[in-house]
Amino acid sequence: MNRQPFEKPPRWWSPKLSPWWVRFWRPVRMRKQLKGQRLLEVEVRGLEHVREAVARGHGVLITPNHASHADCYAVYTAADQLGYPFYVMIAWQNFIRDGLLKQIALRQHGGFSVDREGTDMRAFRQAVEILQSRPNPLVIFPEGEVYHINDRVTPFREGPAAIALLAARKASRPIVCVPCAIKYRYLQDPTPELLQVMADLERAIFWRPRPDLALPQRIYHFAEGVLALKEIEFLGHTFSGTVPKRVSALAEFILGQIEARYGLAPSGVTVPERVKLLRQHAIEQLEGLPDGDPRRGQYEEDLSDLFVVVQAFSYPGDYVEEQPTVERMAETLDKFEEDILGAKTATIRGSRAATVTFGEPIPVEVGRAKKAAALLTRTLEKRVQGLLDEHGPSSEHPAADSGVG
Repeated sequence: MNRQPFEKPPRWWSPKLSPWWVRFWRPVRMRKQLKGQRLLEVEVRGLEHVREAVARGHGVLITPNHASHADCYAVYTAADQLGYPFYVMIAWQNFIRDGLLKQIALRQHGGFSVDREGTDMRAFRQAVEILQSRPNPLVIFPEGEVYHINDRVTPFREGPAAIALLAARKASRPIVCVPCAIKYRYLQDPTPELLQVMADLERAIFWRPRPDLALPQRIYHFAEGVLALKEIEFLGHTFSGTVPKRVSALAEFILGQIEARYGLAPSGVTVPERVKLLRQHAIEQLEGLPDGDPRRGQYEEDLSDLFVVVQAFSYPGDYVEEQPTVERMAETLDKFEEDILGAKTATIRGSRAATVTFGEPIPVEVGRAKKAAALLTRTLEKRVQGLLDEHGPSSEHPAADSGVG
């Protein structure tokens, strides 16, 4: 997982969408897509669903899964084919990376910032206004984080559904949500590079590399070793049970401690939603404390521990075991590279292709049901997962299937 600064954003960045500038930036975008992300091919399916909704004058919200840092490149390839650039809600941290030129390019591509850990009313109002009155579709990634789990969606946040529902209540045109699935596959077998990073990871925790073991087995041995270290750090002992149960128990222990300290006891919400609530509280408290105040240390430590929870949540524990494709092994090693080796972002280890699939639009019904946002969120989540499932396992490389290390 990428470490982000969790604090109040320094400002809000509004969109400056310009079709002319989108065309101007296209060669730069393609170069970054090819060189930086090694994304050589993007196939777009179901684009007629978006095209027809736009032609009918509907407000269109597109909700893709968020499995890779290449997702925006894949989605914008679809926009190029559609002939309409998209608006995109983007975490504010992306606007402070890589300088002013990137800020300008993001805004001219329709990007506007959102504080995912706070109640960002400017971003909320901007998104509602786009759906109500702009001809261009709006893209929001409901997962919020890049979890590197391409075959599974993680729980969608309710914010995008709430935006669509509010827009529908006040709009003079229909609002639709279009589920979107982005699926990646390797065009060449990256197993040699995966074996190298696996050896680097083993050495990082003072283990001897084990090339005699199959790669999936090495991945699970390593995961259990790192998990045991974290359990000892937080509890003083290790849990028993399967890896998925131990990961869940560790996350629950950390969350429970912080929730008890803050006097917060959310029920019936997902781990990401609990993390968001606790981060929001910690950030608010830090904003009210002067530099040097000894109380700041606890809140800063809590934010660090909450990042551990997000890291743990991103490891289902059975992802490689269920289907040991080269893509799943690479995704898991990507996370290890970021989490253990401290890489700013994972290395792309081979040329890739992506398929962007748009599903049938879901009309947003105007209503005031208390659970309307939750129901629409679950519907979108299931639709996106269904589109991913239609692709099936990605790997076409026998070495990856056999797991020979």
